[in-house]
Amino acid sequence: MNILITGGAGFVCSHLADTLFEKNHNLILLDNLLTGNKNNIEHLLDYKNVNFIQHDVQDHINISEEIDFIFHFASAASPIAYQENPVNTLKAGSIGTINTLGLAKVKNAGYLLASTSEIYGDPEVSPQSEEYWGNVNPNGERSMYDEAKRFAEAATATYSRTYNLETKVVRIFNTYGPRMQLNDGRVVTNFIVQALKGEDITVYGDGSQTRSFSYVQDTVNGIVSLMESEHNDVFNIGNPTEITINELASKIIEITNSNSKLINKDLPQDDPKQRKPDITKAKTLLNWEPKVKLEDGLTKTIDWVSSQL
Repeated sequence: MNILITGGAGFVCSHLADTLFEKNHNLILLDNLLTGNKNNIEHLLDYKNVNFIQHDVQDHINISEEIDFIFHFASAASPIAYQENPVNTLKAGSIGTINTLGLAKVKNAGYLLASTSEIYGDPEVSPQSEEYWGNVNPNGERSMYDEAKRFAEAATATYSRTYNLETKVVRIFNTYGPRMQLNDGRVVTNFIVQALKGEDITVYGDGSQTRSFSYVQDTVNGIVSLMESEHNDVFNIGNPTEITINELASKIIEITNSNSKLINKDLPQDDPKQRKPDITKAKTLLNWEPKVKLEDGLTKTIDWVSSQL
């Protein structure tokens, strides 16, 4: 297939591109490089069936080639990145989604939207299933990301119903692994960098809040399983193994053999107390579930981060 990936030089998409390349698809990787890194995909660019286009999805997308499938992933995706680029984040999720849906309509292409567990906000139920509508602050400091993704889901559903497009939505939960940006404020890379440098590890709040971490290749395998399936629906993709932030810090200190100590700072506004996916739907309909244990994934990630410092 001829496949377009927006946000193609980003962390998750670079691994997605690797997997699709191995399946012999032709790839167009589109990225404005605001938060993406061309180094993530450099190893693919010498191949004739991989093409990189530096372009912003907020602008009209003009591609002459036939396109069979579109992955719309373009967006800042970490709190630091989307709070530093709030308007761009809103536009990537709104205008960018409309532009890519319009392209899917013109090309008669399949479409997969990268949504996020952030659409559940600070959930009042756990685990979160696809039927849960969330508990979100539409005016908060994180709202430019959460609400852009909620709009993107609404736009995708509307285009699907109105124009009979085949669309899929993946709600991605916390994902980690090689090629993450080291300075984007995500907890896994923050902790690893601080531990490797022997610095104090910064825990926001008392560290009792929980997250569920999925290794990037597990996440990508789930996304590809959805693409290849007959199901045009919304799916959670994440690892349901829940861990407190304090436990994560302890694991990283142990694996790195670091002398770092924990220090606590105030919890940011609207930071969720709990995040855990219900992946029953993905297990049942996609025959997918995560395989990589947290300790193994952290070890691979630590090795990669160490090579970058």
